Amino acid sequence: MKRLQAFKFQIEPNGSQLHAMQQFAGNARKVWNLALARQQASYEAGEKFTNSFGMNNWLPAWKNELPYLQLSPSQTLQQITKDLHRAFKNFFEKRADFPKFKKKGCASNSFRFPQGCKLEQQNSRIFLPKLGWVRYRNSRNVLGAIKNVTVSQRNGHWFVSVQTERDVSQPIPIATTEVGIDVGIARFATLSDGKYIEPINSFKKHQIRLARYQRRMSRKVRFSRNWLKAKAKIQKIHSTIANVRCDFLHKTSTTISKNHAFVCVENLQIGNMSKSAKGNCEKHGRNVRQKAGLNRAILDQGWGEFRRQLAYKLEWNGGIFLAVDPKNTSRTCPACQHVSADNRITQADFVCVGCGYANHADVVGAINVLERGHRLLACGERMQSGRSKKQELTEVIHTQAA
Repeated sequence: MKRLQAFKFQIEPNGSQLHAMQQFAGNARKVWNLALARQQASYEAGEKFTNSFGMNNWLPAWKNELPYLQLSPSQTLQQITKDLHRAFKNFFEKRADFPKFKKKGCASNSFRFPQGCKLEQQNSRIFLPKLGWVRYRNSRNVLGAIKNVTVSQRNGHWFVSVQTERDVSQPIPIATTEVGIDVGIARFATLSDGKYIEPINSFKKHQIRLARYQRRMSRKVRFSRNWLKAKAKIQKIHSTIANVRCDFLHKTSTTISKNHAFVCVENLQIGNMSKSAKGNCEKHGRNVRQKAGLNRAILDQGWGEFRRQLAYKLEWNGGIFLAVDPKNTSRTCPACQHVSADNRITQADFVCVGCGYANHADVVGAINVLERGHRLLACGERMQSGRSKKQELTEVIHTQAA
């Protein structure tokens, strides 16, 4: 089987390379905005959507009109139209919102090379078209043939992500156990065997300090030197929050994927669960502040990224990963299958009104998730979109408010 894998390193460009990379990223952002504006104008005129090949035909005219676009490698600009095409496809298939314009200073600076890159691991340097050889911090060996290279900027540092492809033998799982996982806020993940993982709450730990720096930034003149310095401090805090969360998710997903051969999780609709409760002028929302706190807690966990990591790591280890319908997983008795909201006495306690079975509510949810995974694997039971998890988490609103 073929395995695609990315290896990310921090690079150390010289002055001319740094200036060129900033220019390449700015040109990529410009092409994105030009193509998006033209797509919107075509839509308003009643014309059909133009795919990435059609958008590439617009590039020569834009290069003649804006000569600075000619300084960028043509392949990096063509990759931007490909990304925009994918963004529109995700929107049409209702997997994402409508593509937005990228603003300087707000969007992450990045561009991609699909070919022409060479890597010398023994010398810790990589060759990028129109940039030459660039030093990088060699922290691990790169395995496989290079497919594409993405250069990005984050928190004042530049990184290179090398995607490779290689042939590997079909993996055979070492572990033989199975587990169902119920994710939550009080407990990040509860396993069907009774074990649970405490949440890291990365954003919550830095929330007060982040708010303090944001207040300082709001009192400074916009785009002044002091304003830029304050903004850099805020970006550093956000980078720390993301790095801590990513490290926690990788360690947790790696441990679970190595210790279990069959893993089932809930197919949660996180975007719907974390929608704002503000409402509109005609119909005002209820418990807006409490719901905002709940939304922050949900997004702070990183459930979607956790599920994505589990999926590919289990595939690499030869395991099986399934996402099942989360409806009433914490309200169904695993002993008698009685479904009732009265079974959930509190956020943590579960006592079946039918047979008297008692256990922790999250453990009950994990057991039911594993059982539904068995049915899905054996009978191909159809999955449905999850809606009840949001109702189950509303009990946390008062806790967040307190």
